[in-house]
Amino acid sequence: MGTKSVSFKLPTNYSPELLQGQIAKTLRIKNFSYELETKSLDARNKSNIHWLVKAVVSSPEIKGDEQVEKEKLEIPYRKSNKKIVVVGSGPAGFFNAFVLQKAGFDVTLIERGSDVTTRGKAISNFERTGTFNAQNNYAFGEGGAGTFSDGKLTSRSKRISKEKQFILSSYVEAGAPEEILYMTHPHLGTDNLRKIVQNLRESFESLGGRFLFETMLEDVVITNSNVKEVITSKGNFPADALFIAPGHSAFETYKMLIRRGIPFRTKNFAIGSRMEHTQEIINRAQWGKPQLPGVKAAEYRLTSQADGKHSVFSFCMCPGGMVVPAAAYENTNIVNGMSYYRRNGNFANAACVAAIHPDELAGKTVSPIEALDNLQKLEESFYQYANGYAAPACSINDFLKQKGKGSQFETSYPLGLKPAPLWDLLPRPIVESMQVGLQDFIRKMRGFENGNLLGFESKTSSPVQVIRDQSGLCEGFENIYIVGEGSGYAGGIISSAADGIKAAMHFIEQA
Repeated sequence: MGTKSVSFKLPTNYSPELLQGQIAKTLRIKNFSYELETKSLDARNKSNIHWLVKAVVSSPEIKGDEQVEKEKLEIPYRKSNKKIVVVGSGPAGFFNAFVLQKAGFDVTLIERGSDVTTRGKAISNFERTGTFNAQNNYAFGEGGAGTFSDGKLTSRSKRISKEKQFILSSYVEAGAPEEILYMTHPHLGTDNLRKIVQNLRESFESLGGRFLFETMLEDVVITNSNVKEVITSKGNFPADALFIAPGHSAFETYKMLIRRGIPFRTKNFAIGSRMEHTQEIINRAQWGKPQLPGVKAAEYRLTSQADGKHSVFSFCMCPGGMVVPAAAYENTNIVNGMSYYRRNGNFANAACVAAIHPDELAGKTVSPIEALDNLQKLEESFYQYANGYAAPACSINDFLKQKGKGSQFETSYPLGLKPAPLWDLLPRPIVESMQVGLQDFIRKMRGFENGNLLGFESKTSSPVQVIRDQSGLCEGFENIYIVGEGSGYAGGIISSAADGIKAAMHFIEQA
């Protein structure tokens, strides 16, 4: 049995039979099996949009073997009575706990929110009634913020191939579509993620791991640079090591850690608003037509150097998705995006954000706690303007002209819009950069000016970063690790999960 890699350009609506025929014709074989290795959409020429497909073919009629073994994460088994506490069930926290449990440690994972079913009901009620739930929302609850998102599985992080393969394989075993193993831009959709995180939790528990919901981290007991005990709303837990994956929104957790001497610093981050268009505008801009057989919905990724001081870029683009109320705390108003696996909604959305340092935003040098406080004040100002969770909004054209009609428009946002001069609500440096950036976007994509800006987008990255080594171990401490988006070193599902895995592997190797 030999193997050979072959590549093809195929129509967007190609059938498996067409691919099989191409393989048979190209390799001149009849008896074979194949697996897709990569699949990406080439839309550079709108008159000839096609899939680029690479397949690994196995057949007794092939001589030789071209198949390259993929790197595999090898988890050493260290049967141990050491008690590990992991805080946060997002990708970083879960995969950290999962790997540690597989290695034979006694792992307890605590999550401030509820299980994904209870969380989903609370979010549905919020979107229907406007009644905010502090325990279960788009930031907190099983699976973290990523569970109620588009579920993108792309990452620009380097040197994480073993970790990425482990993550993707684990998702497939938990019910994810196998296409995530070969698509260039894979995604899961929030409908799949809700099932996947539950299945992963059950796998973790079947290994002996303990998963505690509605358990809030309140404090830590540290002696001689070592954590000894974790104090929670459900009691205290002894800990031989503590791994914290707080996500991007747990401000009170950041502050508690800073008070306990864990070093943080401020860093550049990005804020702005959500852009929303009808999906047809984006399809026409990218494909030259309203629909493309065999492809769900068109995507985009846009960047601009803007004023040369603050880069502007799109972030977390959700084709066929919806803009959602993503407040983590009552009396704050922020937005984010999500979509389902089929990406078949009428709207497309993405963040339009500008990078800035907390010192520039404040007009003075600020501490990490002050940076968090200032960001929260901005989130509260949008709530105060709207007097609730309606999204302050305006058209892109009005934002560029800094004057508007105050008219309503169609949107996917479930809690309604409040016409607003976003150019007055956002900080001035952000507004000026976004205006230049949006003009660049309009030049790059036909019809892009026919969109709208919604609310305040503040969670693309954190304004603070823990001082730690590459393994996640906090400087000056011997057994406290901070990982994932909340560490300031990762962003998105894959890079956050990989960060959690690397910390787990470091601990395992040292044990």
